[in-house]
Amino acid sequence: MLPHVVITVTETGALEVTVDGAAFPAPAEGQVWTRGTLGALLDAITKDRTVAVRIEVRESDGTVFTDLIHARKPTPPQPAETKQRKPRGKHSKSKQVPELVEVTGEGFVPGEDIAVALVLAHTNATGTGHARALLDTSRLAGLLDDDAGEVVLLGRVSGTVQVRRLP
Repeated sequence: MLPHVVITVTETGALEVTVDGAAFPAPAEGQVWTRGTLGALLDAITKDRTVAVRIEVRESDGTVFTDLIHARKPTPPQPAETKQRKPRGKHSKSKQVPELVEVTGEGFVPGEDIAVALVLAHTNATGTGHARALLDTSRLAGLLDDDAGEVVLLGRVSGTVQVRRLP
């Protein structure tokens, strides 16, 4: 049986979270879970997606969304790249091969428009409700701080939000 996570959005925007009926507090005393910390919350509950869970989000207006977050096999870390990248611009004469990273999510309405944020691109859900975006990491290097690197997939119809960390 899957763990059942209930996330209740309060009028103030704070999230009250329970896992199988037991409270799931924020990581530090005095902090609360918010929409902005939803990715970290889901990572904490699913232990970085090593545990499958059933999520139920109850909005303050009475709307309820449900989703399943499936566990995935852990991917072994890639060795750090040692070659230096050359600057890339409009007038660059060298043709570099883009360094792509795949960002995936599920639970979307089949065919719906998916926003990809740091909003760099949009993609569409497949006929099974899965989304996939390919991002050229060499173009992102100047945009990300060392501790940044999250991508949000937002279903424009379903309201499904998937937050993924860039490798």
